[in-house]
Amino acid sequence: MFAKAFRVKSNTAIKGSDRRKLRADVTAAFPTLGTDRASELIPGKEELNVVKLYAHKGDAVTVYMSGANPILFELEKNLYPTVYTLWSYPDLLPTFTTWPLVLEKLAGGADLMLPGVVVPPTGLPPVQQGDLCAIALVGNRAPVAIGVAAMSTAQMLASGLKGKGFSVLHTYQDHLWKSGDKSTPPAIAPLAVNPTDSNEEKVDLGLQGNLSRLTLEGEEETRKLHHSEASEDNSSGALSQDASDGKPLQEQMDELLQQCFLHALKSRVKKADLPLLTSTLLGSHMFSCCPEGQQLDIKKSSYKKLSKFLQHMQQEQIVQVKELSKGVESIVTVDWRHPRKGSTLEGSEVRRIIVDYAKRNNLVDADNKNLVKLDPILCDCLLEKNEQHVVMKLPWDCLLTRCLQTMQPAYQVTFPGQEPILKKGKLCPIDITLALKSYNKKVTVVRNLETYGLDPCSVAAILQQRCQASTIVSPAPGAKDSLQVQIQGNQIHHLGQLLLEEYRLPGKYIQGLEKAPKPGKK
Repeated sequence: MFAKAFRVKSNTAIKGSDRRKLRADVTAAFPTLGTDRASELIPGKEELNVVKLYAHKGDAVTVYMSGANPILFELEKNLYPTVYTLWSYPDLLPTFTTWPLVLEKLAGGADLMLPGVVVPPTGLPPVQQGDLCAIALVGNRAPVAIGVAAMSTAQMLASGLKGKGFSVLHTYQDHLWKSGDKSTPPAIAPLAVNPTDSNEEKVDLGLQGNLSRLTLEGEEETRKLHHSEASEDNSSGALSQDASDGKPLQEQMDELLQQCFLHALKSRVKKADLPLLTSTLLGSHMFSCCPEGQQLDIKKSSYKKLSKFLQHMQQEQIVQVKELSKGVESIVTVDWRHPRKGSTLEGSEVRRIIVDYAKRNNLVDADNKNLVKLDPILCDCLLEKNEQHVVMKLPWDCLLTRCLQTMQPAYQVTFPGQEPILKKGKLCPIDITLALKSYNKKVTVVRNLETYGLDPCSVAAILQQRCQASTIVSPAPGAKDSLQVQIQGNQIHHLGQLLLEEYRLPGKYIQGLEKAPKPGKK
């Protein structure tokens, strides 16, 4: 609305009675503000002006100025706070987060699309269509824009985070902001759960079967992982590169749908949640279980509708679905003991399953207990084509090794007070490198901080202060939705102290510490 210059009609001091009415209107419009804070925002004696103006599209807007800054604006009898006000009261509105690169588009007049919204591990704030919301950037809770939600949170999730999310009204760096003192957003740390005060390091990592589990605790506040679960839709509707090559898109979507369904039942749905609305299962659980880089779209599956898919799951005796009220279906029971494909397993669980299977089917060699006879199922799972008619037995260790090699590696990260975050692939260490820029000046570059719950923007701010050197946060090359931090000079020593001593990360998860400058050398 204020992306372009506006025309001022009048600028007058507010009357005493109008001041009291404005304070009452603010209290009614923003109940969470409270009477005391409303009196702080609309003081009794300080200078307060009313500016009537016309936005560049002709909208008549009333702006309330306190001192040098606009604090509120009124449009069609609705009151809205400015970013100056939200910097003092950052929790006034439900806040959604986006990436720093998006701010330039918003300040230029663009609305915020859902693929640009960063979904935290705790989920999106609950809002309804038409609710007023704040928009902040990754790493800083100070809002940089306000907008109206184009759909409810449930609708956002049901859409697969596609389409317009918010109609943006006002932003940092627009012309309404320029009418104030042009101050920059303060640094407000993201809300995070304090880890335990125990000095004992608690890290259990290393591929155990196909699952690595990482638990981080320390004295420093654990930063939230910033990662968007949604990716922009493309014209082909293709899945990520790790989808099975050669399979029809419909078959891939059927597999993804079942994977998200089973993962949601295993890791998110509890017995106390039943009966559970089928729409809630999809919107609040299944979409958030979709693997990174993939897009769950039921219309592209063979089922076309969630109800048909759940009927199939009911036939498989995994769940029971009933219509508890007219037109509204709910999941009433779940067979938690049903064997499920796609579940994550630790190495000990894999070993137990294989041992039980071999004993149950009398596959242990009677003459040599260290050997296991291969039945047709094990042959298909573990042997190459040229081995299937040659290899009849395998030692236990070889059998276990081959089984683990055929499984998809994954790791799980758990932060205090948050749901575990499961990702496919191997756990990458924090990568520290030195690079040469112009005039042979060295810079230190660090990547993969988000994997360990560290906010790159916060790390950059700390290093800038400690090293007294300039820092830059930018997208990491070749890594989607990941940022890298660049610090002027060889700052690996300071970086190592921060990661090892304050964040208490074990050195085996940090790559490049050996490149720190030697003592006595610059």
